[in-house]
Amino acid sequence: MRVGEYLGEKGIKVTKSRIAIYKILSDNDSSVSADYIYDRCKSVGMDINLSTVYRTLEVFEAKQIIEKFDLGNGKYSFAIRKNKHMHKIECSECHKEIEVPCPMQQIEEILKNQTGFVLTEHRLVLKGICEQCKNKD
Repeated sequence: MRVGEYLGEKGIKVTKSRIAIYKILSDNDSSVSADYIYDRCKSVGMDINLSTVYRTLEVFEAKQIIEKFDLGNGKYSFAIRKNKHMHKIECSECHKEIEVPCPMQQIEEILKNQTGFVLTEHRLVLKGICEQCKNKD
């Protein structure tokens, strides 16, 4: 499917800048900053403002096309939303399990930004007390 069609199906007005921003995001394996996107657009001769990049990223985030990663100190990076795997959280009392989205992609981006390490695997065990068991006490 072409980018324009995809954006249109998501209810997003299709513009040259939105198509370019989507392509830049999808061409990168890791998350990128708004400044990086802006610089890439300018390097190919696009007449675009940094504010347009930020507005487009906000629209993409609202439509759940991208994820926004808080890197700390007011810095953010953005990446196309990937198929997320889920984790289970188990109640320590009744052993009921529910699935929750994996929070590790955010942690992976922070690690990569701060240390240069790329996370290749993780194991995450989540346990707690469900609301029903908590209310029994």
